[in-house]
Amino acid sequence: QTTRAEFDLPEYSVRRRYQDFDWLRNKLEESQPTHLIPPLPEKFVVKGVVDRFSEEFVETRRKALDKFLKRITDHPVLSFNEHFNVFLTAKDLNAYKKQGMALLSKMGESVKYVTGGYKLRSRPLEFAAIGEYLDTFSLKLGTIDRIAQRIIKEQLEYLVELREYGPVYSTWGGLEVELSEPLEGVSACIGNCCTALEELSEDMTEDFLPVLREYILYSESMKNVLKKRDQVQAEYEAKLEAVALKKEDRPKVPTDVEKCQDRVECFNADLKADMERWQNNKRQDFRQLLMGMADKNIQYYEKCLTAWESIIPLLQDKPETK
Repeated sequence: QTTRAEFDLPEYSVRRRYQDFDWLRNKLEESQPTHLIPPLPEKFVVKGVVDRFSEEFVETRRKALDKFLKRITDHPVLSFNEHFNVFLTAKDLNAYKKQGMALLSKMGESVKYVTGGYKLRSRPLEFAAIGEYLDTFSLKLGTIDRIAQRIIKEQLEYLVELREYGPVYSTWGGLEVELSEPLEGVSACIGNCCTALEELSEDMTEDFLPVLREYILYSESMKNVLKKRDQVQAEYEAKLEAVALKKEDRPKVPTDVEKCQDRVECFNADLKADMERWQNNKRQDFRQLLMGMADKNIQYYEKCLTAWESIIPLLQDKPETK
């Protein structure tokens, strides 16, 4: 749904596959090389943690793709991109892909064909600091991601044991009538703990891990933009040197050098603006993520505590009847 004038209709409904999202992101990278393009969720997941054919995984990916579109929609430049317009409105996107689009900007073309022949002397301090921050950030998140996946795997293994453990008490209670009530109580308690642990593991898998993975990929996307900026700056420096080495009286700076300088300034401005926007989103997302994780863990232990407290009366000594 939209109220923007560049759309012909106020509402559209289209069907898209993962490969269509991949096409959109590639087109955004080509046509908006100076901007940070939100990452797509990975096509596959770690084997043994999530089944990629399960309904849970499909729903998790749907949420991630929806977030990808919202990230673009909230961006003051990407949301006006013509490829994004087509993605949201074209009934037959495949036919459109075959036709192709000659919508690459001059900036996109120039950056696309910059080769590794230019070597940057050094990044400006502010961009060097961004690069160092991204390296540290992705390293720390990667560690948290690996540990979180291991915890989830261990929780699932523990869940299997609990499901076998609980019924043993119920079977035992059937053999000894005098102990049947407390043993059935223990069995039910373990069953309740199973349910609570299952909910906690699902929350970790569906809510916690996807955010970690998104921001790991996000940092890689930002690093790629930073590298493109470096390439354009290196090209600009090389052109300036070439002009300086000319023996004849130097005329005014050639037009191609000025254009290259404009590209560097454009990159700098766009990258800093996107970095600030990304940092604001990150703070909000991680505040919500960590508070949610704390609440879910508190709820889990409260449910387990309530379950075990409920069987205490059944285990206490009762006065013997005469």
